[in-house]
Amino acid sequence: MSGANMLQIENLKLIVDDNPVINDLSLNVDKGEIHAVLGVNGTGKTTLAHLIMGVNYLPDDGKIIFEGEDITGYPISQRAKMGITLAWQEPARFEGLSVRDYLGLSNELETGEIEDYLWAVGLPPFQFLDRAVDTSLSGGERKRIELASVLAMRPKFAILDEVDSGIDVVSLPHIINGIVKMKSLGSSVLLITHSEVAIEIADKVSVMCAGKIFRMGSPKEMCQWFRENCQVCGHINVPS
Repeated sequence: MSGANMLQIENLKLIVDDNPVINDLSLNVDKGEIHAVLGVNGTGKTTLAHLIMGVNYLPDDGKIIFEGEDITGYPISQRAKMGITLAWQEPARFEGLSVRDYLGLSNELETGEIEDYLWAVGLPPFQFLDRAVDTSLSGGERKRIELASVLAMRPKFAILDEVDSGIDVVSLPHIINGIVKMKSLGSSVLLITHSEVAIEIADKVSVMCAGKIFRMGSPKEMCQWFRENCQVCGHINVPS
């Protein structure tokens, strides 16, 4: 059910080496919503993802409220127990661990369930279940497998940090299908990206620059605003 707030970010600030990386940022994500954050590289998008998940930083000011509870100072383990998960920009590699075992880490899943999650991201189970999660997989395959693992967790709130970035044209539609599947299973999704293609599936899009949200609207409206303003703006914060 959409319409009620899942995540509220209020006037969030983070200063690193005297640089305001996150600068009075406010953002709401509703239950059952795919909310995209669109911005060029270096505007603080990944830092925002880390702050929500509780990785690396705690904010200097502001609040992060999840399902009505202030989680600003909570550790990553507590946030994960509440149903928040993060898919990293660079997917994990586990030498010697099979795809079957990797997808079964978060829950005790039957093989049929694991196969369903692989199909959801366009990977035939008979080709991938016994493959190792290592460098023998392409970057696009690893990102799709990581997305399948997030699907298997059935999170309340999934932060997807550039899962659509740097992948081949074959993988991108499957990544997008996996995100739509995630929403259909009841997850709220924060999709962090600089790709205009991926945000077409979003319910709302916020445009981020200089560590804050400048505009929020429909994918079509925000893509146009992004092209006319952000892609010709030389402003860079710090590498995100």
